[in-house]
Amino acid sequence: MREPKDRIIVALDYSDLAPALAMAELIGSRVGMLKVGLELFNSAGLQAIHQLRERGARIFYDSKFYDIPNTAAGAAAAAGRMGVSMLNVHALGGVAMMAAAREAAVEAARSAGFAPPLVLGVTIVTSLGDREVQQELGIPSTAGEAAIRLAKLAKEAGLDGVVASVHEVAAIKRACGTEFLAVTPGIRPSWAAVGDQTRVATPREALSIGADFLVIGRPITRADRPAAALDRILDELGA
Repeated sequence: MREPKDRIIVALDYSDLAPALAMAELIGSRVGMLKVGLELFNSAGLQAIHQLRERGARIFYDSKFYDIPNTAAGAAAAAGRMGVSMLNVHALGGVAMMAAAREAAVEAARSAGFAPPLVLGVTIVTSLGDREVQQELGIPSTAGEAAIRLAKLAKEAGLDGVVASVHEVAAIKRACGTEFLAVTPGIRPSWAAVGDQTRVATPREALSIGADFLVIGRPITRADRPAAALDRILDELGA
């Protein structure tokens, strides 16, 4: 069973590598993973992942691949060769794309001498609510219903789990099984600003509902004292 600290993924959403590395030095050994997303990767490239791994960090590459199966598989294989511990693809890309990406990532990682990464499907991003899902995306369901349907497709494709709002976790576990991982963004301690997230929860709420990993960014990385903010979260989780 994972300790609470091992279930925290800190999002290094920076436009420059230097502050990301500084944050990794400060808290990287005290959490389960560090997340490299689109902002940092497109600013610093492969060096972001290589240098963070050199410092001993486990990496969640928030890649969000979404393309035809062959292209997504090629991208996932490249990620697997980088030695990341977790990566994701958009579940909206369909079962064939997700399955191809997972197979390619796992095979490439093994060939490079790394442990196979966990491969997740992105369901509905937490900045979208029912209105956006229905009126903008044209999906005739609630955000939660759409997320659950996409989770089922990810399960069918053989993925290890999904990225989903904490509010869908219980239903996803019922539909896909308790071993199917739920990685939850939109985690905001009660004392932190919500920002641009719509469907949020506190760390304690997320774990109590069944989330396996908690993605936490700005409440830690933008705090005046990031290490103290992390301590406060860990205290609330009983770590």
